[in-house]
Amino acid sequence: MTVPSVNWNYPTAIKAGPGRIKELPEWCRELGMSRPLLVTDPGLAALPMVTEAVRACSQAGLACKVFHQIKGNPTGRNVEDGVAAYLQGGHDGVIAFGGGSALDAAKAIALMVGQDRPLWDFEDVGDNYLRVNVAGMAPVVAVPTTAGTGSEVGRASVITDEAAQIKRIIFHARMLPAIVILDAELTVGLPPHITAATGMDALSHNLEAYCSPFFHPMAAGIALEGMRIIKEYLPQAVADGTDLQARQQMLVASTMGATAFQRGLGAMHALAHPLGALYDAHHGMLNAILMPYVLKANQHAVAPRLRALARYLDLPDSGPGAVLDWVLRLREAVGIPHTLAEIGIDEAQAERVGRMASADPSGGTNPVNFTADDYSQLLRASIRGNL
Repeated sequence: MTVPSVNWNYPTAIKAGPGRIKELPEWCRELGMSRPLLVTDPGLAALPMVTEAVRACSQAGLACKVFHQIKGNPTGRNVEDGVAAYLQGGHDGVIAFGGGSALDAAKAIALMVGQDRPLWDFEDVGDNYLRVNVAGMAPVVAVPTTAGTGSEVGRASVITDEAAQIKRIIFHARMLPAIVILDAELTVGLPPHITAATGMDALSHNLEAYCSPFFHPMAAGIALEGMRIIKEYLPQAVADGTDLQARQQMLVASTMGATAFQRGLGAMHALAHPLGALYDAHHGMLNAILMPYVLKANQHAVAPRLRALARYLDLPDSGPGAVLDWVLRLREAVGIPHTLAEIGIDEAQAERVGRMASADPSGGTNPVNFTADDYSQLLRASIRGNL
């Protein structure tokens, strides 16, 4: 099957199709960039895809430089260092290139280059976004190299406050990148275990958005189709990383998940955020492991939705446990561990994580209003494997 090349403008301008990375200089110019700063992570910075992107920009007359001091869970210090590099280099725009960590850091850097307040003043609390000097924000072209976070179409960045040992959500509507390039060829080299973890992250976004009680039918419809795409193509992408059709479809499903979670997220993310901050664990893997435990805890509150989802996914059964059974089968098929204990997380900080999760904004749209103790119990179940 031929993989189509199409242009979309929802939620932003999206250039989708294999090989579209060659258009990067054109889209930088479209946004008025002549000296873009390409923000990526240390692993990608050494790979040919980044070298080639920089070379293409240079050949097109763009003075492109690279900043790659980004941790797996980006920190406030990473953002500060990126802003310093941007200002010292006299840059006029940002290319966000990589997985969720690089994209989140890049968007935060683009926000902060023209602000006179500290980063945490723009945390997604109340009307903090009104403090942003919008005129000082830099334009962003986003180029995801994993199919999971969907940060390329997000209006926020998740950044770790190391002093407080907490992840904070930095938000402004204009943080949404102006142009996105979804090129499956950039994801071909992703190892199977990262393909699986990021793909399950995309599923968590679609599933939690779908189950959210917030009224947003467009987002619910996007989430529903996103999950169907993941059901069909994630196992193929894990089994054969060179399958461009599967890779492109997973990039689409990832973007759909982040578009859909304008409807809200839930307890998976409420727990994954503090666990990522405290244990520096992979965000997608955390959501993948937590998924069935949270789904089981919410099941009674969203039974009609889950029955509709089971029918849409053409599952063998449409009973209340059908979606849970499918999630368990999918996790096993793509090699996701069953418990948090298998990735080194124990119960030592269960109460603290419970308190942090209960305060996380993601929990505000969970179908069930969990208390801190409920979250602690959910965490223990996820560590012990009690479903």
